Amino acid sequence: MTEAKTDRQTKIAVVTGAGSGIGRAVAVELLGAGWSVALAGRHTDTLEETAEQAPGGPWLAVRTDVSRPADVDALFAATVARFGRVDLLFNNAGTFGPGGVPVEDLPYDAWRHVVDTNLNGAFLCAQAAYRQMKGQEPRGGRIINNGSISAHTPRPHSVAYTATKHALTGLTKSLSLDGRPYDIAVGQIDIGNAATDMTARMQTGALQANGEVAPEPVMDVADVARTVRHMAELPLAANVQFATVLATAMPYVGRG
Repeated sequence: MTEAKTDRQTKIAVVTGAGSGIGRAVAVELLGAGWSVALAGRHTDTLEETAEQAPGGPWLAVRTDVSRPADVDALFAATVARFGRVDLLFNNAGTFGPGGVPVEDLPYDAWRHVVDTNLNGAFLCAQAAYRQMKGQEPRGGRIINNGSISAHTPRPHSVAYTATKHALTGLTKSLSLDGRPYDIAVGQIDIGNAATDMTARMQTGALQANGEVAPEPVMDVADVARTVRHMAELPLAANVQFATVLATAMPYVGRG
């Protein structure tokens, strides 16, 4: 666990999967806007690299495997010990799993790893956030789940990822309903083709529903980060329940 800077900020965020990709972009955006951010991820060195990109707000890096309940409990305990409360959880940690593997050939261990990370991890973090947000003063907070356009329309050979993202939509709806009495707002952002390491192959060729392989446009991940920040900074009386942000020309609307 590593921490830097000591100034207190009004708004406190926990960002999972903060060592790369969308999680890193969102953490940098929030830090630059003056939030205090607990950076969670599997590798402390990449979390520190994230913090170095935004010298603005105070930060805390906590090595976390979101599929492990003890790790999640430690993450939130460290955040509250450092900053005093939690105003936002960006539930972002996730994995696509082995790409291009047909259903009949997908190893159970690979399926289980995707489910443990994308779904069980999101639940564990949301549960820990709920417990904190219900009891803190002032009460409440916001949870933003990172869904995917795969929560609506799958890609070929993506059964584990797609199933977990569909399940995440149900998790978002249930959390949103159950959070009402406690001033906990819950929403979801579904993202398509943000330029990250995970999507790098799309620019050279991605398998389409008709069996062809074709390059796909991507968008700047910073555009996603700004959208998350907008959702995060709404008053708790307002909520973006679902937002879809995608590369304008990607083959999504009408695909399949």
